[in-house]
Amino acid sequence: MFYYSVDKWRQLNGFHTATEISQQPELWTDALNHIESNIEYIRGFLKDALDKDGLRVIFTGAGSSSYIGDLVTPFLNSKERYIYESIPTTSIVTNPDVYFKTDIPTLLVSFARSGDSPESIAVYNLANQLINDVKHVFITCNKDGQLSKISEGNENILLILMPEKSNDKGFAMTSSFSCMTLTSLLIFNLDNFEYLKEQVIKMVDIGKQIIENGLNDLKTIIDTDFERIVYLSSSNFNGLAKESSLKLLELTRGQIVTLSETAVGFRHGPKSIIDDNTIIFVYISDHSYTRKYESDLLNEIYNDDGNHKIVAISNKFYSEISEICNCYISLDKYGFNIDEEGLLSLLYLIFAQIFALFVSIKTSVEPDNPNPSGKVNRVVKGINIYKFQ
Repeated sequence: MFYYSVDKWRQLNGFHTATEISQQPELWTDALNHIESNIEYIRGFLKDALDKDGLRVIFTGAGSSSYIGDLVTPFLNSKERYIYESIPTTSIVTNPDVYFKTDIPTLLVSFARSGDSPESIAVYNLANQLINDVKHVFITCNKDGQLSKISEGNENILLILMPEKSNDKGFAMTSSFSCMTLTSLLIFNLDNFEYLKEQVIKMVDIGKQIIENGLNDLKTIIDTDFERIVYLSSSNFNGLAKESSLKLLELTRGQIVTLSETAVGFRHGPKSIIDDNTIIFVYISDHSYTRKYESDLLNEIYNDDGNHKIVAISNKFYSEISEICNCYISLDKYGFNIDEEGLLSLLYLIFAQIFALFVSIKTSVEPDNPNPSGKVNRVVKGINIYKFQ
């Protein structure tokens, strides 16, 4: 995996994380097949759940799981008549009356790797307590977790289990994140399932090639001296930028300062982070209108004084982008392009995961257990849940 032997990964205590990044294309196929095998049941549940005037569809989760909602909502909102919202469980649990409205029908979609986080269970209970008409979709990687057990025999809950291998053993969510993201993009666009299936098949092919060759694209940047990493995107890739930033922060135990922001929002203060030891990753959109804003910012940063570096990642090759960055990665060289940006984001994410993995090693952190002191845990601990009245 990534030119290291299994023994080497075990020596670095990075075997699980490296494996879980590498296996993603295989698991995407499994997730796709699972949905296709159960498509009529899923379609029937969602048809009934979504057939309500004024319906809210809320995506929720904690940490990386909350970023899934941030990632998928722009793409779903561009196509559907419903308004999709992304609200973290960590926000809902402290102020449920702010986010839940008693008389507004709601479909609550909960993402959870383990299904055992106290906030996930609490938000499920709070929704049932505060909303008159609420249904649930649980998308989780753990068949033995609390969410899976809650769903047993409950006709008000649609449980969609991810491939068993996606229940990551490593600290950082990788294959769990991408499988749950892919699943949500598919099930809320079942009318276009055959087209999306073709796109996923292409995505799997490209993903395998990135796993095989992506480290080569990033090696020069990894070997550079840096202390700060910024991930920028247009608003439709904002969830991707957030997840990329968190992966690096987690896997380096905070030794590398990270930030995520939108291309336009970056100028409003956050740009102050740039110094000579900063690398800026920019995820490029295929939309010509959106790309104008990204190009303007790239041009500005590229021509600013200093020794900072810019890495641009795009689906198609854009010559104007290649001229205003220090490292340009285009998926064109892999022989396919992905037309659906929601799916494209998962290919961009592999580069961020590989980068985080090798920077973890560079900073002498063990990827599978970056916090051996237990200050931060794989499944969150120490959160008291209080009764809400």
